[in-house]
Amino acid sequence: MARHLITSAIPYINGIKHLGNLVGSQLPADLFARYLRGRGQEVLFLCATDEHGTPAELAAAKAGKPVEQYCAEMHDIQAEIAKGFRLSFDHFGRSSSPQNHRLTQHFAGRLAEAGLIEEVSEKQVYSNADGRFLPDRYIEGTCPNCGYDKARGDQCENCTKQLDPTDLIEPRSAVSGSTDLEVRETRHLYLRQSSMRDELNAWIDAKKDWPILTTSIARKWLNDGDGLQDRGITRDLDWGVPVKKGEADWPGMEGKVFYVWFDAPIEYIACSQEWVDAGKGDDWERWWRTDKGAEDVTYTQFMGKDNVPFHTLSFPATILGSGEPWKLVDYIKSFNYLNYDGGQFSTSQGRGVFMDQALDILPADYWRWWLLSHAPESSDSEFTWENFQASVNKDLADVLGNFVSRVTKFCRSKFGEEVPAGGAFGAEETALIETLTTRIRAYEGHMEAMEVRKSANELRAIWVAGNEYLQSAAPWATFKDDPEKAAAQVRLALNLIRLYAVLSAPFIPDASAAMLKSMQTEDDQWPEDVGAALETLAPGHGFTVPDVLFAKITDEAREDWQTRFSGTRD
Repeated sequence: MARHLITSAIPYINGIKHLGNLVGSQLPADLFARYLRGRGQEVLFLCATDEHGTPAELAAAKAGKPVEQYCAEMHDIQAEIAKGFRLSFDHFGRSSSPQNHRLTQHFAGRLAEAGLIEEVSEKQVYSNADGRFLPDRYIEGTCPNCGYDKARGDQCENCTKQLDPTDLIEPRSAVSGSTDLEVRETRHLYLRQSSMRDELNAWIDAKKDWPILTTSIARKWLNDGDGLQDRGITRDLDWGVPVKKGEADWPGMEGKVFYVWFDAPIEYIACSQEWVDAGKGDDWERWWRTDKGAEDVTYTQFMGKDNVPFHTLSFPATILGSGEPWKLVDYIKSFNYLNYDGGQFSTSQGRGVFMDQALDILPADYWRWWLLSHAPESSDSEFTWENFQASVNKDLADVLGNFVSRVTKFCRSKFGEEVPAGGAFGAEETALIETLTTRIRAYEGHMEAMEVRKSANELRAIWVAGNEYLQSAAPWATFKDDPEKAAAQVRLALNLIRLYAVLSAPFIPDASAAMLKSMQTEDDQWPEDVGAALETLAPGHGFTVPDVLFAKITDEAREDWQTRFSGTRD
C-alpha cells in the first residue's frame, strides 16, 4: 500500500477565508486525499491555522481581544467551517502549539550550528505614532513593481514580488494609518539562503514533473536580479515563537520572536506531532523522518502561487540546512488566483464570498463542484454568479440529479423498490461498459496527475454517458413490449447510481453518501472492473427514491445573492 502525506497551505488566523483561499489549497488537497483513500492508499492529510505575526495581532486588536483568545476562537471557527465544506483533514492543528514552538526552536538551533544563521544590524521602519517598530505587514503602501496601492511590507499580493518595508512608496502604518514613520536600527537573525542557492537550484531542477507555475516562480526568485537573498527570520513582536537555540536562550535576541514565515511551514511537521498527541495517530516520524520509514512516503503540497517561494526556497533551505533526515516535498501543486465578479477576492479588504457565507446559502457540494471544475490551474479564473448558476443547474441538477431521480422513480413505479430481475445485458450495455471503462481509466489518470479541471470534465462525461444510455435505451418505452429487457436496463442504471456515488465522492461527498444510502449499500469499492461493478446490486436488492440531490438555482436567488455580495464584508 502506497503512503501519501498531503498538506495544504495553512490559512492565516485573521478572519474567515474566502472562496479563492479555499480553491487555492485546501479544497484540491481534499479532493486528492479523498481519491487516494478511495483507491485504498494510506493518507495523512494535515492542515492548521497560521497564528503568528502581524495578521493575528492586527485582527485581535480590531476585535478588541487578547491575541491568544482571538486565535483560539478563530481556530475553532475555521475548523468548524472546514467540516462544513467536508474537508477531510486527519488533523487541523495550530502553529501556536507547544509542538511547533519546540520544533521551530530546534530547527533554529540546528541552522545556527551549521553556520546558516547570521546576526545582522539593520534599519527598520519605526512608527512614532504607534511607539513601535513596524515589521513587514504592519506597513502598507504602493508596490514599486506593479503600482498596487495596498501592498504589504513583505510581499505584494497583486504581483507576488517579495518586498522590504523600505521599498514601499508612500508607506503608512497598518496599525494607525500614520505616515509619521522613521528608520531606526535594530538587530535580527537572517537565514543565509544565498549560501544554499546551488543546492536549491539542483533540487528544483530535478523536479521535472512539477507544474510550470511552481518551477517558474521558484526559478524567478532564485535567479532574477541578485538571485536568492538572505532572509530575516526574527521580528520585533510580542506574539510568536520566542527566539531560542533549541532550549537555550539566544543572547541579544531577548524579546524577539521568529518570523511567521519561518515557523509556519514547520507547523506541517508539528501538526503531525499534534495528531499523535491528540490520540489520532501513533507514529508521526514514519511520515517525516527518512531514517524512520518516510523514505517510502510521497509528500504533496497544495498552495496558491503567492505561497510558492516560501515552500520551494525558505522551507527547503530550513530542512536541508538542518542536516537531519527530514522528508522533503515530492510535488508542489500550485494554483493561480480565483477572481470575483470583475475584481479580486481579498480577505484583508473583505471582498467576495466568504466560506461561512457560502455555506449559509447553499450546501457544500454546490460550491465544491463549481470551484473544483473551475480551478485556476493554468491561469487565473473568475467567479461570476451567472456561471455558477449555469454550472450547478446543468451539471449537478440536470445531468447527475436528474439521472438518479428518473431511474429510481421509474423503477419504483414499474418494478417496486428493489433491483429488478430478468433480462440480460445486450450490445448497448456492452458498449456503455466499454465507454465507461475508457473514461474511468482516464479519470483515474487525471486524478493521479492532480489535473483538477480535467478530472471534473471526465467525471461530468461519465455522468453524461449514463444519461445518453438512459435516453437511448428508453426503458419506459421498452417496458411496454419487453418488460424483461427493461428490467435489465433499469438494473444497470441502478448500479450506475452506486458507481457514480463511488466515483463522485472526492468531488461531492454529501451527494455521494446520499446516493449510496438510497441504494441501501455501504459498498464503495473502486471499480477496477467496470462490468463487475455494474452488477454489484443484485436482483432483489432494495433501494429508496432519494430526496432531490440538487435543487436548481433560480434567477431570483442568483440576482439576490449577486446584489447581497456586491459590496465588501464588514
